[in-house]
Amino acid sequence: MLNRYPKLIFIDLETTGPNPAADFITEIGLVEVSAAGVSRWSALVNPQAPIPPFIQHLTGISDAMVRDAPTFATLAGEVLHRLQGGLFIAHNARFDYGFLRNAFKRLGMTLRCEALCTVKLSRKLFPQEIKHSLDALVERHGLSAQARHRALADADLLWQFWRKLEATLAPEALDDAVGQLLQRPSIPAQLEPELLDDLPDTPGVYVFHGEHDVALYVGRGQQLRQRVLAHFPDHPSSRGAQLARAVRRLAWHETAGEIGAQLLEAQLQKRLRPVHGAPRERDICSWQLRPAPDGRRRPVLVHASELDFGRGEHLYGLFNSPDKAEMALQALTDEHGLCPVLLGLEARNDTGLACNAHAAGRCRGACAGQEPPEQHEARLELALAALKLKPWPYVGPIGLLETGTAGRSEVHVVDNWSYLGTVRDERDLWDILEQAPALSAFDVDTYKTVTRALALGKLQVHPLSARKIASPIRLAQFVQ
Repeated sequence: MLNRYPKLIFIDLETTGPNPAADFITEIGLVEVSAAGVSRWSALVNPQAPIPPFIQHLTGISDAMVRDAPTFATLAGEVLHRLQGGLFIAHNARFDYGFLRNAFKRLGMTLRCEALCTVKLSRKLFPQEIKHSLDALVERHGLSAQARHRALADADLLWQFWRKLEATLAPEALDDAVGQLLQRPSIPAQLEPELLDDLPDTPGVYVFHGEHDVALYVGRGQQLRQRVLAHFPDHPSSRGAQLARAVRRLAWHETAGEIGAQLLEAQLQKRLRPVHGAPRERDICSWQLRPAPDGRRRPVLVHASELDFGRGEHLYGLFNSPDKAEMALQALTDEHGLCPVLLGLEARNDTGLACNAHAAGRCRGACAGQEPPEQHEARLELALAALKLKPWPYVGPIGLLETGTAGRSEVHVVDNWSYLGTVRDERDLWDILEQAPALSAFDVDTYKTVTRALALGKLQVHPLSARKIASPIRLAQFVQ
């Protein structure tokens, strides 16, 4: 491998958290292997931010240990010099490489080097194995662990793992595996190659922009990098190639989890109206049970453009058009033996006799006096029950706390089933509440996303009792 790279850099970082954009490095450790031999280097780094207690416990690195340590700005020149020209090798390399790229970026510097992930390398070489964590490699390959979760000790474990591979595998087998892992996915030529390094493996929303910055497509993914790259096929005639050729710029926004991604995607699709995949114009409607002249309640088709569905009562179903609403009601009528005449789906025949459905055995005869009206009405409500809309149950807006798998938390602000925005900072929460309309309009996409998430227990609800708040709300209040 050293004939392809002047040096191999086995590296590990310790950090204040999992997010390269929001957390900071606390320790760097690397093992440099070159024709001149093997050298080791490590340094504690003052993150200029507190280290969470559970991370102090995990790594053994305390706030006191880094208080007098150099900042990354002080170490940046030396770190960059040590990395340049080498093959960057780390366990879960995108984590370490992402942290270093962001740290350099904050200083106006750029890190560019090829990165090899030993997790992926282990999976490729030992596909029969289930676990590929560093602890699993230590146990499986008999590596000597001195001080787990300290940067230099973990970097040294990677060097030990590499030597085991060199000792047990044919050189061409190792070279072939590494070569395949270092192949870069294809992206449109008009996009910057560094995009591949910047795209995170986190949930979020992305926007493709074309000429004159026109929005071409808005999408979301649980893993942004994987989802975005799926749009760029290797074959020029394959599906999606036309979109890939038109892309001139890519923007993305990370979210804590899938709920935030769904809410933001729907909001951006409505706001940007992308060329591809823009939401179609919809005449959102619902069935509302209202008293008829005979005193019995009948379904009446109502439209979201005329009635506030968030505060309306006795509403059933959300449909994109009157035709779809009628089809749904007809299906329920047939399934439950209801009368299409009484429900307004069919005109009463000239003879005044029972409806056609009754003659065909699909109606129990409420239209001909063979079923009591109150019984038919009760069966109608039972048939509609699964479609019943939930009126907005709160006085004013609420905050919905979502915590993702990486520990990132966000608060989604919703009022009257309308998405107002997402915050990670209490000052932004104040701004959203101040700028919110006096009466938020019901939004069908928000309604579906939030009610589904609440039913699955994925969100914590925190009422924001008043729009005019005497003192700032702290996000800490949302975390129980």
